[in-house]
Amino acid sequence: MRRASTRLSKTILSMLIFGYAFLFIPIFFLIVTSFNESDIPSVWTGFSLKWFLAVFKDEELLRAALTSLEVACISATGAVVLGVLAAAATTSGSFKGKNFLNTTIIVPIVMPEIIIGFSLLMLFMSMENILGFPKERGIMTVATGHIVATMAYVHMTVRARLLSFDNSLEEAALDLGARPLTVFLQIKIPVIAKSILSGWLLAFTLSLDDLVIASFLSGPGSTTLPIMIFSNVRISISPCINALATLFIALVSTCLTIAFLIARKNKAEE
Repeated sequence: MRRASTRLSKTILSMLIFGYAFLFIPIFFLIVTSFNESDIPSVWTGFSLKWFLAVFKDEELLRAALTSLEVACISATGAVVLGVLAAAATTSGSFKGKNFLNTTIIVPIVMPEIIIGFSLLMLFMSMENILGFPKERGIMTVATGHIVATMAYVHMTVRARLLSFDNSLEEAALDLGARPLTVFLQIKIPVIAKSILSGWLLAFTLSLDDLVIASFLSGPGSTTLPIMIFSNVRISISPCINALATLFIALVSTCLTIAFLIARKNKAEE
């Protein structure tokens, strides 16, 4: 029995190692090739930092990266506002359509992105013909599409925390004369703050990574980084893209390290 258990453990460990290797070896290869002196990433000719310097000289690449960051910040913030309100409505509301609303909100999670992008494109075109707005597709149309696609993730994250919320705190505050809005802002929001932050980061990452919806809703001057990378890869792979990706990985790794150190420090102080 012990031998069978040992074999099973080794099998699971081997599968785990293979899975992590399959995920992280390409990222490691991308980081290594960003330091390659050659114009061809697959041919190593020597160590160089010239592609990192080239990133800051490529105005088109930087503009696309800044556009992606701007869209991601706007869409993540909008998704958090709507997601938190929806989570509050579906956990504390007593209206009959609560279950229907909850199901409708999470539909974008299982809906193909190409359908979401095309539907919103048709919507904006109809609005332009009828209302004259929006006059052109740009950052706000892309951000709107990303809000629709990512709000469900924020909703699920915050709703899971609200379901475990101690309602006696809310009832006590209401009995003491506090208004519902005051209870929500001063009691519920601090309790679910970590879930809100998690939802914002998740929405930000999904927006930054999106290609399909942005392809439908972007216009001149609002090209995001995924669209630019996809367009360039079809022609050739530029080492500048590898260098930019390495900078993003370094930034994310630094933020995660700082967050881990802060969390460990707070835990030690408790």
